[in-house]
Amino acid sequence: MTYQAVIGLEVHVQIRTASKMFTRVAAGYGEPENTLTDPVVLALPGALPVMNKAALDGVIKAGLMLGCRIAPVCKWDRKNYFYPDSPKNYQISQYDQPICLGGAVEIELPGPSRNVMGEHKRIPLTRIHLEEDVGKLTHGANDSLVDYNRAGTPLMEIVSEPAMHTADEAFAFLTALRIAMVQGGISDCDMEKGQLRCDANISIRPQGETRLGTKVELKNLNSISFVRDGIAHEIRRQIAVVEAGGAIVQETRQYDGEAGASSAMRSKEMAHDYRYFPDPDLMPVRVDEAWLEGIRATVPEAMFDRQRRYLADYQLPYSITSVLVPDRALGDYFEETARLGASPQAVGNWIANDLLRELAAARLPLAESKVRPAHLAELVRLVEGGVISTMIAREVFGAMFRTGDLPAAIVERQGLRQSSDTGELERWVADALAADPKAVAQFKAGNEKALNAIKGAVMKASKGKANPKLVDEIARRLIG
Repeated sequence: MTYQAVIGLEVHVQIRTASKMFTRVAAGYGEPENTLTDPVVLALPGALPVMNKAALDGVIKAGLMLGCRIAPVCKWDRKNYFYPDSPKNYQISQYDQPICLGGAVEIELPGPSRNVMGEHKRIPLTRIHLEEDVGKLTHGANDSLVDYNRAGTPLMEIVSEPAMHTADEAFAFLTALRIAMVQGGISDCDMEKGQLRCDANISIRPQGETRLGTKVELKNLNSISFVRDGIAHEIRRQIAVVEAGGAIVQETRQYDGEAGASSAMRSKEMAHDYRYFPDPDLMPVRVDEAWLEGIRATVPEAMFDRQRRYLADYQLPYSITSVLVPDRALGDYFEETARLGASPQAVGNWIANDLLRELAAARLPLAESKVRPAHLAELVRLVEGGVISTMIAREVFGAMFRTGDLPAAIVERQGLRQSSDTGELERWVADALAADPKAVAQFKAGNEKALNAIKGAVMKASKGKANPKLVDEIARRLIG
């Protein structure tokens, strides 16, 4: 029998704010244990919560970016459970009146090659709600330690519909969601710091069946790759259980990415187990149109919308757009360079191949690069104007990256202007023809590519300074 997997994701994203969700104590990472606390975080008697508007701005922006309907009124609820990571024994969250409803995440599945666009799909969302994060437990051999530095950090939970059917779709969903949150300035989404965490709900059903099977929640998915691997593992496990005559048990399992295996943690809780009720210390939130419009003005262009625009307006190849659009700063750099009059196709190639290679080798972020858009635009114009060859341009780029000097100054200082002296070019071409009679014979026999060997020899002899167009013309005439 053939089975279909049904997958829904619950993604927790910490919102980047200066202070925590319901108190002014600082939000942060890497501080000494239990130093980012106060009476509200520790739930001391008499301490009352106060909402952080910056966190509300962040979740509303996320909702607008993902096409959600922003609720005109949302409220706060207490999610009751007893666990050491929650000093209050409840978590302030949103239950039946979340701030964002609906929406979708556009994903792209891998194409047949990196140069070909894959299938695009929209994965619908159920909701996005805002809550406070809990502390972090560190388990040892004989004890468990709790650090409340993370407790109270603004956290939004993005809940998808059970609309994905493969591990690759879940991987693409998380990748696209992470890029959107980073480009929107909502979160850094560093999974190593716990800023993005994901739980997956997975079930299987016979192909063609419409009813959902018994779902299993998979936790401890601490990298996007482990999400994909863990889901694939769980699908195989469930199919094996069913085919052996067993039944899937609704439970929570943890996945060990290093071992590639999962194990049962506990039976899955239902909503009624948490005994939700409205928080008596917090008023509902009313979101008016003026508030929405102020945030809507800050929403950046969506990644795939930007990619479609680059493909249509700049005629860039898909492989180049796929490099530029995931990084908002890199896309801005490209557009600024193109606005300075340089060929967009040439600019895209220089950025994707040369600039990123040099930045990676030097371990520098784009913001610290000495090659600014004005440098790159001038370099492209020098090549297109026939002042220097592409070969020389790469030499100039290296010098420009190291020094920050403008390319025209480097060309003049090092005497790198392209040679168009026909007498000098004819001597180089004649020498190349005499040295490679085989290439000459092949060209005369109709093999156009044989001329490349001659042109390559001339470029080598001229140290890249020969004008390629004139070399081609002269070679054809002399062979003639």
